[in-house]
Amino acid sequence: MPEKRSKYDTDPLDPEFVRRTEELMGRTKEASDDSVPLRRDPASEEQTRRFGDEMADSYPSIFVPPAYQPPRAPQPQQPFTSFGAQQPPAQVQPIAQGPSSPYQPNARASARLVTRLGIPENIATVLPYIPFYFGLVAAAIELFLVPRNETRTRFHAAQGLALHITILVGTLLFKIVEAITDSSLGGTLFKLAAFIFLIVSIVRVWQGKPHHVAPLDEATRQLNERIPPMK
Repeated sequence: MPEKRSKYDTDPLDPEFVRRTEELMGRTKEASDDSVPLRRDPASEEQTRRFGDEMADSYPSIFVPPAYQPPRAPQPQQPFTSFGAQQPPAQVQPIAQGPSSPYQPNARASARLVTRLGIPENIATVLPYIPFYFGLVAAAIELFLVPRNETRTRFHAAQGLALHITILVGTLLFKIVEAITDSSLGGTLFKLAAFIFLIVSIVRVWQGKPHHVAPLDEATRQLNERIPPMK
């Protein structure tokens, strides 16, 4: 006699399990087909917008270089007074200068007459560099006559005198060497080099170029200070 089973019995070993399952699934499918389909809100059917498009409208992309803008020329600023009104820039008044400094570059000596000397300045600055004993005597005379406010003339006179003294000392030393070695080659070359240097000094001073013999700085300063002008 077969065992009785209830309709809730779902034992998979039951031979009627498959049939009852198919009948249950069929009734569920028919009920779903008869139901009313869901309707979507028309507002939800609006076209989808990308997030990148919204960002492109409001913010520039970091991957696109900015357009090149040429730099602006700086505008000159006018000075302000305590009341905030702009004032035109003050004009610099030229300062009256006496005799130009001997170290001033590219300053050619003028043709004015030197005080107590009575000759033009451009000639007075060249005389101390004349070769042989002429430059030595001219430099000594200028240092004794020219006042200290004639800085250019006194500078070249002191430097020319120091240069001639150095040449005399060098010539004396080479004569001693010549007496010992019985060779005058060294003395001859030294005299030739000294003569060429004096000619170059004359040309540079006449053209207004700065002529400064650095090794003779101390000797030039001492001669300029130790030899005061005559009163």
